[in-house]
Amino acid sequence: MPDDGPGSLSSALNGRLRAAIAAAGNWLPFDRFMAIALYEPGLGYYARDARQFGLLPSSGSDFVTAPELSPLFGRTLARQVHQALGTTGTREVWEFGAGSGALALQVLTALDEDAAADPAVYRIVELSAALRQRQQQTLAAFGERVRWLDALPVRIEGVVLGNEVLDAMPVQLLHFDGRDWLERGVGVQDGRLAWAERPTALRPPGEHRFLPGAVTEIHPQSEAFVRTLAGRLVRGAAFFIDYGFPEHEYYHPQRHGGTLMCHRGHRADTDPLVELGEKDITAHVNFSAVALAAQDAGLHVLGYTSQARFLINCGLPALMAAAHARAQVAAQPLVQEHEMGELFKVLGLAAGAPFEAMGFATGDRSHTL
Repeated sequence: MPDDGPGSLSSALNGRLRAAIAAAGNWLPFDRFMAIALYEPGLGYYARDARQFGLLPSSGSDFVTAPELSPLFGRTLARQVHQALGTTGTREVWEFGAGSGALALQVLTALDEDAAADPAVYRIVELSAALRQRQQQTLAAFGERVRWLDALPVRIEGVVLGNEVLDAMPVQLLHFDGRDWLERGVGVQDGRLAWAERPTALRPPGEHRFLPGAVTEIHPQSEAFVRTLAGRLVRGAAFFIDYGFPEHEYYHPQRHGGTLMCHRGHRADTDPLVELGEKDITAHVNFSAVALAAQDAGLHVLGYTSQARFLINCGLPALMAAAHARAQVAAQPLVQEHEMGELFKVLGLAAGAPFEAMGFATGDRSHTL
């Protein structure tokens, strides 16, 4: 059970959110609520000194990401990174939101196996001081080859990686009551945090049919992030791996309640207003909107496919065949359809001339975006 008693981080975050709600006239837009709940310095979920990433609840973790599941994920991704570095004539790898540092460790280790190549340097953009400290411990052996920043630099040349980054960016919530669209925010009612709604001119993108009572998300922050990245990435490529859908699937009537989810102790729920700072809050990615924002800002779409197809194209089967039996079993969820293989997608982008990225050699689904 979370510690919500006086003096606890959860209690302090509750107080911070209530102050923000009061200052906003008892209606705080959900994207602002989500930003505070996840990233408020010293109080938010990603700002606290706790272990979010891990295989089992017994480790104190809340969810598992692909690099924690199997080191073959990063080793396989490194093949795409190696190709992209060579094709674009760059040598820097940039990772946004590097989590535990496991992916960076795997990619750097694999890249170093090519003795003929110049050693790649790794740059991590990390907002969380707690996660940065953990990453520094994980990557200590690489010394000055790994450096940290807390904001996007003005100029980037190299290969950008974002594994489960876009899903953690704050979203706006919309509710269709059968006639009008309402923006869902958070207020205080009877002493408790509660949903509160206001009329809005905001709409989901495109022309989609919504049934009365539908709740969904729009993603202005992730789209703005990609546009900003496009303005900074002067030469190179970017690969985003995340769970999500193309727009026509995202806003399908079957997804009546939206995609907003919370994760704690390897269990999922849909109530972000409780256990503040104790659990992750995410929404699936609208990859069509991300790709369109990237193209509008001058980037090229290299490809879009499932994580399974991307990893297979990059040589995961050969790496699995050379691994011992336990490692083979651990890597299987990366490509299994009912695990990460189909739900997770990969979007590739390029600044400058586009190229044939190996990860999209077969099974490219760019036409579905």
